[in-house]
Amino acid sequence: MKKIFACLLMGALSANVWALDAADQQRLTGIQQSWAHIQYEVPADQRTAAFEQLAVQASAFTRERQSVAEAWIWSGIVTSSWAGAKGGLGALSKVKDAKVDLEKALALDPKALQGSAYTSLGALYDRVPGWPIGFGDADKAEQLLKQALQLNPNGIDSLYFWGDHLYRQKRYSEARGALQKALQADPRPGRETADVGRRKEIQALLVDVNKKLD
Repeated sequence: MKKIFACLLMGALSANVWALDAADQQRLTGIQQSWAHIQYEVPADQRTAAFEQLAVQASAFTRERQSVAEAWIWSGIVTSSWAGAKGGLGALSKVKDAKVDLEKALALDPKALQGSAYTSLGALYDRVPGWPIGFGDADKAEQLLKQALQLNPNGIDSLYFWGDHLYRQKRYSEARGALQKALQADPRPGRETADVGRRKEIQALLVDVNKKLD
């Protein structure tokens, strides 16, 4: 299950119930960059501990800025990534915590981070086992991922997870189109590590998609 929860996103900030000040923005950027470093540069056997430490920081952010949707989004992202690094059925409790955080973000501001809560939550519904083990639901995943695309139709993450969903649904031609479009997404200033890592994931998935279409 280590690959099941290895998700998640980036994006530009939007207006929110509680606008981020300069200190909050710096804090958020630090969490984003730390996540990318752990996800894409830290050896796999060290990621669980690293994500656990980052989760403490992300959780503190939500406690201190309870009305900031961006803080809840990144708490959900970090927690789900921690679950992915940990793996096994024991990770499901963390995934459920991530789901709660992302739902909280949607309740505060669904447009925050260009709809990243929709993308992250959709990815969880796609990857988590279904009932009775977990809450996975392909139909719910599709609904959420479509909402994400409405807010961010050209984003590398929204398109990647949409393409991955289409691949899982055996809609290979559609998946290839979405993934090829994802590779054309504009670079995100300050998110270079995340962009490089995500592009590698897209390219790897495209190899699998193309094998299905050959």
